[in-house]
Amino acid sequence: MNDVTTIGFDADDTLWHNETVFALTQEKFADLLRDHTDPDHLLDRLLEAERRNLKHYGFGIKGFVLSMIETAIEVTDGRVPAPIIARLLHEGREMLRHPVDLLPGVAETVAALAGSHTLVLITKGDLLDQERKLAESGLGELFDGIEIVSDKTPKVYTRAFDTYGDGAARALMVGNSMKSDVLPALDAGAWGIFCPSGIDWALERADPPQDHPRYRQIDRLSDLPALLSVVQSR
Repeated sequence: MNDVTTIGFDADDTLWHNETVFALTQEKFADLLRDHTDPDHLLDRLLEAERRNLKHYGFGIKGFVLSMIETAIEVTDGRVPAPIIARLLHEGREMLRHPVDLLPGVAETVAALAGSHTLVLITKGDLLDQERKLAESGLGELFDGIEIVSDKTPKVYTRAFDTYGDGAARALMVGNSMKSDVLPALDAGAWGIFCPSGIDWALERADPPQDHPRYRQIDRLSDLPALLSVVQSR
């Protein structure tokens, strides 16, 4: 890691809270349909709809809202009342207006690393929503590059680190998703740093790599400078 010149950051649940907003909306979704369907497997049906719709709508709030509406129609055999559909649309708009809440230590950590490394934000999701959150976060000017992508693959990391840095071999990616932030970055030849957020989306879970020389885990983002300092001082 002593050759690392470029650091890639995930956004949602790495820099700011995100999954908590989805979780709260899911609770409202279940409450709205409580009198219309068996609640025991409702969220499983929603998750399956989200999985099925990723290839159509991609990641983000808009696809989530469409999946909620689709699930409501399915579980009620098409009898879901129009006011419930309207309420789901309202909840989606509220999610898109939700204020950005940085995770502890993020602002200080990103600012500190901006003085010594090339920083790239690599995130997926809805373009307008991610641009809004980045603007409201106050972190935008600290990044040398911004990549808002439809999905995170080894090719995406290779291209991003070639464009903004010295290639994947001298890059590090840090994020809360093993599936999206760590494993494909390792496949591209970069370091993969897992920073769990405590609440994650089921579709972002994956097993950690076994004994991979470029894999590390930290408890919080503010631990990253110390990890770099220890390794680079050797």
